[in-house]
Amino acid sequence: MTPQDILTQFGPREAMEYDVVIIGAGPGGLATAIRLKQLAQEKGQEINVCVLEKGSEPGAHILSGAVMDPRAMNELIPDWKALGAPLGQPVTGDDLLVLSETGATRTPDWLIPRNFHNDGCYVVSLSNVVKWMAAQAEGLGVEIFAGFTAAEVLYNDDGSVKGVATGNQGIGKDGEPSDSFQLGMELHAKYTVFAEGARGHLGKQLISKFKLTEGKDPQTYAIGVKELWEIDPAKAKPGLVVHTSGWPIADGSFGGGFLYHLEDNKVTLGFVLGLDYKNPWMSPFEEMQRWKTHPSIRAHLEGGKRIGYGARAINNGTPQALPKTVFPGGALIGCDAGYLNAARIKGSHAAIKSGMLAADAACEALLAGRAHDELSSYPANFDKSWLHEELDQTRNFKLWFKKGQLVGTVMTGVEQWFLPKVGVASPPWTLHGSKADHTALLPADQCPKIDYPKPDGKLTFDRLSSVFISNTNHEENQPAHLTLKDDSVPVQINLARYAGPESRYCPAGVYEFVKNPDNSDRLQINAQNCVHCKTCDIKDPTQNIVWVTPEGGGGPNYSGM
Repeated sequence: MTPQDILTQFGPREAMEYDVVIIGAGPGGLATAIRLKQLAQEKGQEINVCVLEKGSEPGAHILSGAVMDPRAMNELIPDWKALGAPLGQPVTGDDLLVLSETGATRTPDWLIPRNFHNDGCYVVSLSNVVKWMAAQAEGLGVEIFAGFTAAEVLYNDDGSVKGVATGNQGIGKDGEPSDSFQLGMELHAKYTVFAEGARGHLGKQLISKFKLTEGKDPQTYAIGVKELWEIDPAKAKPGLVVHTSGWPIADGSFGGGFLYHLEDNKVTLGFVLGLDYKNPWMSPFEEMQRWKTHPSIRAHLEGGKRIGYGARAINNGTPQALPKTVFPGGALIGCDAGYLNAARIKGSHAAIKSGMLAADAACEALLAGRAHDELSSYPANFDKSWLHEELDQTRNFKLWFKKGQLVGTVMTGVEQWFLPKVGVASPPWTLHGSKADHTALLPADQCPKIDYPKPDGKLTFDRLSSVFISNTNHEENQPAHLTLKDDSVPVQINLARYAGPESRYCPAGVYEFVKNPDNSDRLQINAQNCVHCKTCDIKDPTQNIVWVTPEGGGGPNYSGM
């Protein structure tokens, strides 16, 4: 039964009306909601705000390093410290390491480029920060509906965005309504703000429909694979921030590692790999496991215990690739648009600031009696903001590294160390990219096969045991939310030409090539393992995989990540 058949048989859907509906209870979406309510109070007006969150609760699907720049939070909630925000561990030191297979060279403090300076920042669990922000939003009267997916964009007759519809519940694997079936709801709004994170399911559709990337560079991404460890108290160095480049990457691909010491003897660490890597034999998950065996990383972890795991695609955040962020009836904010600063490895402050800018524009429009038009003051005010200035200063970072590790390192030194020393805030040149990540893979027979070491179960692990501690769960009797445009493509093209890269780029063991009884190959999709990282939607060389929303509440349930 098609979605339209279901709607015809069980509809119409119940509808609720709001001034603003926000998709995603991450830092950007919640900042939008909080700012709207603050402005309404200041002006003695009422603005009805609703936030939809597909995770089981705010923070359940939030994954980040994270070192947080408090600049945007200072603007949004100036008394955050008195209100108990979980920003409790200031950064106490920065180690920037270049790794060889067995050794490491530490960059002297005086040579560290400005983008890697973290003075005044905090090592945080972003999922805990988001939980706290959600409580602040609810205290201001924001309605947060967790466990509900925004599955469909709704449009007015004039083509403007009308709102969203939540996903139906209780559809069986066969596509038919089960005994527990519940029809989704419609949420209508004068303005709808999309804050789904990198490669948002609906954001992707809106970008295409409204041609928001015309004249822009293609957006590029990386995957971040992260773990949370509880370590030997004798090894704890609260506030220490470690970033690494070099080993284990040997082919010039963009990437590196991070390790941050939290309070309470915890360490958050991970590995980031640009999704424009060329070798289809490469596995981001295995690269991360191998990276942990380096003496400089192992020294922090030995004697400890891994207590959390997750993975998420992230934007590389160049202004050259930022789409138009407004369209009739709505806006894109945070990583749904691509505001992350890859050079600083930070996105939460950018998400919060972009949400505030969108809220300012929406409030202005609502108080003027407008609805469903373009919030043009949002991008205009972004152009005048400190966020634009910051992103502009680092606009070439990823693009230099596309020319190789040496070129990237040297030119980062020029742009982020030398030029500021001589009073030049922003480089006088601009690089541009022209290729999407999915076009980068070379045929498997043109690349060296990579033999990764087997996990030891103490320092290194396999994917399935990792997914287990991410607390990932999906209702089993539902259609797979990882869909194929053409069922024949994975075997006939991806397996034949690229040796089945989906079995390696997925950090959760979702994709597996298995043999049929007649010894032919087929792709098995273990959708219940999916941690919603979106890597497959980005990296699939044929763009045959389409990630759609599962039932609300499904996916990881991160704790302290």
